[in-house]
Amino acid sequence: MSHTTTDEPARRASGAVVPVLAFAGIVVAVMQTLLVPVIKDLPQLLDTTPSNATWVLTSTLLSGAVATPIMGRLGDLYGKRRMLVLSLSVMVVGALLSALTDALLPMIVGRTLQGFAMGAIPLGIGLMRDMLPREKLGSAMALMSSSIGVGGGLALPAAALVAQHADWHALFYGAAGLGALAIALTLAVVPESPLRAKGSFDLPGALGLSAGLVLFLLPITKGSDWGWSSGTTLGLFGAAAVVLVLWGLMELRVAAPLVDLRTTARREVLLTNLASIMVGVSFYVVSLVLPQLLQVPSATGYGLGQSMVVAGLCVAPLGLTMMFTAPVYARLSARYGPRTTLIIGLLVIAIGYGGGLGLMDAAWQTVITSVLLGAGIGLAYSSLPALIIGAVPASETGAANGLNTLMRSIGTSVSSAVIGMVLANTAQDAGGGVALPTMHGFRVSFLIATGAVFVGLVLAFFLPSRRPAQVPQLRASSEEDANLARAEEALRGFRGRVLAADGAPVARAKVTLIDRHGRQAGATLSDGDGGYTLPVPAEGPYVLAARAAGHGPLAHSAVHHGAERPVDLDLSLPGETVSA
Repeated sequence: MSHTTTDEPARRASGAVVPVLAFAGIVVAVMQTLLVPVIKDLPQLLDTTPSNATWVLTSTLLSGAVATPIMGRLGDLYGKRRMLVLSLSVMVVGALLSALTDALLPMIVGRTLQGFAMGAIPLGIGLMRDMLPREKLGSAMALMSSSIGVGGGLALPAAALVAQHADWHALFYGAAGLGALAIALTLAVVPESPLRAKGSFDLPGALGLSAGLVLFLLPITKGSDWGWSSGTTLGLFGAAAVVLVLWGLMELRVAAPLVDLRTTARREVLLTNLASIMVGVSFYVVSLVLPQLLQVPSATGYGLGQSMVVAGLCVAPLGLTMMFTAPVYARLSARYGPRTTLIIGLLVIAIGYGGGLGLMDAAWQTVITSVLLGAGIGLAYSSLPALIIGAVPASETGAANGLNTLMRSIGTSVSSAVIGMVLANTAQDAGGGVALPTMHGFRVSFLIATGAVFVGLVLAFFLPSRRPAQVPQLRASSEEDANLARAEEALRGFRGRVLAADGAPVARAKVTLIDRHGRQAGATLSDGDGGYTLPVPAEGPYVLAARAAGHGPLAHSAVHHGAERPVDLDLSLPGETVSA
C-alpha cells in the first residue's frame, strides 16, 4: 500500500500554473509530429534506406511509451515538478543532438531522448490535482489532457512552413528553444507538489515493463516492413506476451509496484484505459489521412493538390478546437459527469468521420472535418484523466495517468500501423515508380476510425455511473456557487481540526483517509486554523490518519454514514475509536 506524505509546504499556486503546464504539454506533443512534413525526404536527408529512416520515428514512439508510466511513478515518489523539468531537459538535449547531425545513428539517439518527454503529460495532470482547488480542476485537467492533440495539430503547419523555407535542422533548434522556455516557465511559476508516495522505485518492474512494451510496439510499427506473418514479427509478439505476463505476476508480489495492477483491474480504470486506446486510434487516423488527401495532385481526379503549408493549415483547426473544448468539457462534466462527457465526445467523433466520408472534395470541407473531430477528440481526451483520478488514490495519480497516456500512445501506434498498411495496399501507380494513396484507401481508413469509435462507445457505456460531485471537476461557474459546493461536500465527508498537545491548531498537517482494504481514499492538508475536510467515496469504515512535522502520527478509526459530527484529530493522544 502506498501512502502520501509531505515534508515541506508548497508555494501557493498562481493563476499562471495551468497555462504553463499546458504549454509544457503542447511542447512535448510537438515532438510527435515534428518530422511529418519531411518524412518522405528522410532517406535522402540521412543518406540511408527508407526502412532504416523509419527508425527516426519509431524510436520516439518507443521511448515515449516506456517513459510515461515510469516518469509518472518517479513523480509520485520524488516530486512531480522535479520529474517534469527532468523530462523537458532530456527533450532539449535530444533536440540539440538531432539538430547537429546528418547521420542516422545520432539522429535516432536524439529522437529517442525527445520521446522521454512524453511523461510530462501525466506529471502535469498530477501537479494540477495536488495544487488546484476542486472547482478549477476539471477545466485545467481537460486542457492538459488535450495538449497532446493540440501540440500535434499545431505543429503540422508550423513544421511545414519551416521545412519549406529553411533548413530542416531548424525544426530541432525550434523544438529545443520551446523546451528551454517551458523549463524556465515551470521553474518560475509551478510550485513543487507537497504530496509524496512512500516506498522505493520498482526498478525490476520498470525494466520488465520497458522490455514488454518494446517487444510489443516494435512489430506494430515495423510489421509492414518485415511482413505481418514473418517469423520476426510473430516472434516479437510472442515474446511480448511472455514478458508482460511474467511482469504482471512479479508486480502482484511487489509491495510498492511500478503499476498497481489491482487498481488497474478495477472496472472504471480498465474500461477507461481500453477506451483510451480507441480514442488514440481515432485521433491518429485524421492526422494521417487529411494531410495526404490535401497534397495528392489534383490531376488524379480526387486529390486536392495543395502545398505542404496549406495542408498543415487545413488540419490545424483539429488542435485549436481541442484547446477550446476544455471549458466546454468542464461545464458538461460538472453537470453530467466525465462518463457522459466521454460518450458525447465519442459521438461527435463518429459524426465527424461519418460526415468526413462525403467531405473530401475541397480543402474547405477538410477544415469542417478537422473542427468536428477536434471537438469530439477534445471532449474525449478531457474526460479520461477525470475518470482515472476519480478511481485511484492520490499517491498513484502520476503512475495511473502515465499508464493512461501510454494506452493512448498504443492506440496511435496501432492506428499508424493499420492505416499505413491500408493506404499502401490500396495505392495506385502514378508513373515513375511513385505510388499514391487512393480515395478508396482514405474512405476505408475513415471507416476503420468509425469502428474504433463505436468500440469506445460500448466500453464507455459499461463504465460505472457516478455523480459529478464524486469526481474532480469544475463544480460551479461563480464564486458563490463554488462556496456552496464546498459546503455541500463537507457534509458528505469527514471534517474537523488537527490539534497539538496544548490544544493549538496545527496548520498544514497531512490528513489521510484509508478505506477498509488499506487503500488511500483521500488526502488533504489542514488549513491555518487546523481545519480539514475529506469527502468520502461511499459509506463504510475508514481510518483517519494525521501527521505533522514535530508531532507523532495519529490514527482514528471512523465509520461514515452520511452526515456526521466533526472528528478532531489530537496529535498529543493515541488513536481512539470514534463513531461518525
